[in-house]
Amino acid sequence: MGEITIHAVDGISFTIEKGEFVVIVGPSGAGKTTVLNILGGMDTATSGEIRVDGVNIASYSEKKLTGYRRNDIGFVFQFYNLLQNLTALENVELALQICKNPLDAERVLIDVGLGERLNNFPAQLSGGEQQRVSIARALAKNPKLLLCDEPTGALDYQTGKAILKLLQDTCREKKMTVIVITHNSALAPMADRVIQIKNGKTGSIVLNERPLSVEKIEW
Repeated sequence: MGEITIHAVDGISFTIEKGEFVVIVGPSGAGKTTVLNILGGMDTATSGEIRVDGVNIASYSEKKLTGYRRNDIGFVFQFYNLLQNLTALENVELALQICKNPLDAERVLIDVGLGERLNNFPAQLSGGEQQRVSIARALAKNPKLLLCDEPTGALDYQTGKAILKLLQDTCREKKMTVIVITHNSALAPMADRVIQIKNGKTGSIVLNERPLSVEKIEW
C-alpha cells in the first residue's frame, strides 16, 4: 500500500499581539483545531516556525513541549473534561499541582462566578457552570496563552454568551492573550483580530479598531 500525505494546514501565517482577543473562524475541516493544537504544543508542525514570546516552539524537544504546555498554555475545550469524582475546587487544584506560578484556585473560581459552587461535583453543576470550572482550571495556571476550541459549542445561546463575556472580560482585565476558534462568523465583531482559515490556509485577517462587547452581538 502506498502512503498518502494529507496536509491538514499548509500556508498558515499570522501574527498576534500580546493581550489581544483573537477569533479564528472557518468552516468545519478548515484546519482551525490543528492550528490551535500546534500553538498549544499538542501537535508539531512538519515545517515552518511557531514563535511565542519570540521563541520558536517548533524547535522544542518533547520534554520542552511538555513544559511549555504545562506552564504557558491554558486550554478550554468544547467538552469540559472534568473529573466526576472531584469537586469544582478539587478539579482546579489538581491541575495546579504541576504548574510553576499558579493562581489561587478558590479565588479564580470566585472570579468566574462559582464562589457558591466550590464543593459541588460536576454532576451537580449545569453545563455553563461546568464550562466555567474548565475556564477557571485553565486561568488558574496563569498561562501566557488561553486557547479555546469551540468553547460554547455544547451550550445554549444565553449560556454561550455568558461564557464568551467571561473570556472577553478575562482578556481585558488580566491582559491575557485569548484565542477562540469557532465556525460562527457572527462572533468576529467582538475580537481585536479576526483570522479566517479556509482549506488549511490563512484567508483574510481583519483588525477591529472598536471591538464590540458580546452583549451587543446577536446570532
